[in-house]
Amino acid sequence: MTPAHPPNDLPTYRLLTGPDDASFCRRVSEALAMGYMLYGSPSATFNGSSVIVAQAIVWPSVEDSIARPSA
Repeated sequence: MTPAHPPNDLPTYRLLTGPDDASFCRRVSEALAMGYMLYGSPSATFNGSSVIVAQAIVWPSVEDSIARPSA
């Protein structure tokens, strides 16, 4: 069972951003290995010299609360 909160006082919602490179892919992979889940589609833009990407991630307890809104 996944803990209710991420380790190391990390936030339950994170938006990872950076150049579209291996380092960014490693950051996303590390977050997934830690227990975060992808939230929504990735986004990409061009800043005039490189592609910048963004990926939202959430801790599973946040995903559960979004899927089951309170009545």
